Amino acid sequence: MKGLITKEGTKQLSTVALHIVNPLLIFMSYQSDYSSKLLKGLLWSFLLSGCSFAIMILLATFIIRKKRPDYSLERFSAVYSNCGFIGIPLIRGIYGDEGVLYLTAYVTLFNLLVWTHGYMTMKESRDMKSFLKALRSPSVIAVFVGLVFYLCQIKLPDMLHTSLQYISDMNTPLAMLIAGAAAAQTNVIKALKNPGLYIVAALKLLLLPMVSMGVLSIMGAPQMVFMVVVIASACPVATTGTMFAIQFDKNPERCSEFFAVTTLLSGLTLPLITVIGQVLIQNA
Repeated sequence: MKGLITKEGTKQLSTVALHIVNPLLIFMSYQSDYSSKLLKGLLWSFLLSGCSFAIMILLATFIIRKKRPDYSLERFSAVYSNCGFIGIPLIRGIYGDEGVLYLTAYVTLFNLLVWTHGYMTMKESRDMKSFLKALRSPSVIAVFVGLVFYLCQIKLPDMLHTSLQYISDMNTPLAMLIAGAAAAQTNVIKALKNPGLYIVAALKLLLLPMVSMGVLSIMGAPQMVFMVVVIASACPVATTGTMFAIQFDKNPERCSEFFAVTTLLSGLTLPLITVIGQVLIQNA
């Protein structure tokens, strides 16, 4: 069974998840009855997500200096998490569709920032045209369309709703399959010899999420919204970094190592961050 899923196969599965399954899951999370509580929670999520990204970008820029050979890869990897592949199934498993609804705010800002700040970080130059590309990403479109359907209370016919729900339900097993395949294709022993890996892992999985949740915990947000943003920010390194690295000839193997190792380590760090976050918000 070795080699059953090749690197090219992993890339194709990632494309299916990013462009079809994830957007459908986001859209379907809006197919619920209108509630002022949900709308207020969504607005809170946008606020907390924006603050979280601002904190992580500033800290990553300050800590990871330009003199490092792979500084652009490390800065990108420290800030942008795998909030789609890992975050969506995890949040759905813990908080259900309501949690996924709040997560859409984080995913929206992620897509806008990753194609602007993240893109320019990897390219090491300014290119604001990428902002328009971010607005056209399937996940962002799914948020806006889903929000219109939610506010206007437009419900899909039962047959279409059921069909799309089946596809969106593929997200969790597909995400786990992709993560496992990517980890299996990475030489973990070789990756552990790279000092930059430890910096990225410490920042992405522990330091940046902990500083962020420390600030967010005093803002008085609803507990579920706070936890959704905290968990999303503490997810492992985003796979988008590998795609950008390929595009700009920036050592994509290094980005793959960051993704694979932090994905493995997140099995330990995510429960820890979750417990700390719950203690903080309950005592705030």
